[in-house]
Formats: sequence, C-alpha cells, structure tokens
Amino acid sequence: SPAKGQEILVKQRSVRPISPHLTIYQPQITWYLSSVHRVSGVMLGGIFFAVTIAYGINKLYNFGLNDDSLVEYYQKNVPAWMDYTAKGSVAYLFAFHFSNGLRHLTWDIGKGFTIKGIYVGGYSVLGVCAIAGTYLFS
Repeated sequence: SPAKGQEILVKQRSVRPISPHLTIYQPQITWYLSSVHRVSGVMLGGIFFAVTIAYGINKLYNFGLNDDSLVEYYQKNVPAWMDYTAKGSVAYLFAFHFSNGLRHLTWDIGKGFTIKGIYVGGYSVLGVCAIAGTYLFS
C-alpha cells in the first residue's frame, strides 16, 4: 500500500548518512584571506561611493556639505572611541586590501603558485597589513 511504502521510505531516510559539509574541513588561511579580501573591498567601496554620492547630491542641491562643515560636525558630535574605531577599521581594511591586491597581482604574472608560495604570501600579507595598518592608524 502507498502508506506502507511511505513509512519504509521515511525509515530508510532516517538512517541515511549525511553528506559532508564545511564543518568536516580544517579551516585554512587561504579561506580567511579570500573572504576578508572580498568583504574589505565591499566595505571600502561602499564608503567611497557613499561619500562620492553625498558630495554629488550636495553639488546639485547645495545642502552646505563641505570639508569644513564635516570636520566641525565630526569634532563636535563623534566620541573619541568611535573616532578611533572608524579610523582603525578603515586603516587596517585598506592596508589589508591593498597588500592582498598586490599578492593577487603577483599571481597574475604567474608567481607564487606553489603551496609554500601561497602560504608565504598569505602570512606576508598579514604582516604587511599589521605594519601598514598601524602606520596609517597612527
């Protein structure tokens, strides 16, 4: 009968092994660098376009948005912790995205495609990011 067949099918499915998922793999630096590179590009691009669009709209409608008014507003209304957080985030995101971009350009010319080269390049990106991000933040 159809009901009995359905019951057998449900029972078989309950003991069926589950397909492998990402949790069975050991995370690697290449995964993280790739993900952070994409996210940093989207975030930096979003900031760039938001500022550009704001200045463009100001040009059309003259809202009084200029560098002096922005600096004055920022100094009066943005707390120090938020200032440091914003500047640090942008500094480290830019340093990472720039240095990882150079790594990708190195790959474009055909260098560093060995396993060792990929890992050396990845850790080099992290080192350069730490140094350049700290310099930009200071």
